[in-house]
Amino acid sequence: MNSSITYDKNSHWFSGHFPGRPILPGVAQLKAVLDCIIATEKEPLTFSGLSRVKFKRIVAPDEQLDIHITRGNEKHHYMFTITSDNEDVCSGRILFTRSPH
Repeated sequence: MNSSITYDKNSHWFSGHFPGRPILPGVAQLKAVLDCIIATEKEPLTFSGLSRVKFKRIVAPDEQLDIHITRGNEKHHYMFTITSDNEDVCSGRILFTRSPH
């Protein structure tokens, strides 16, 4: 799975984070990964955890983020990397369980 996203300076994610030098919070990066996985899966999933998450550099407004996701060895486990201009921004593992619906 691959996806790209860009947040402009007016995005709510930059509100107060930080005045004079806006940076994209890590939670916004993780939400983009979560949304990408949920949008592409055929069954309902519920987020259950993260591991090995590393934030490697600051993300400024208007940077294109490329999200790369591969399935892990266990069902509903995914490895992800976010890059910008071929430079690693964030990586880790995201875990889901199958939703009861």
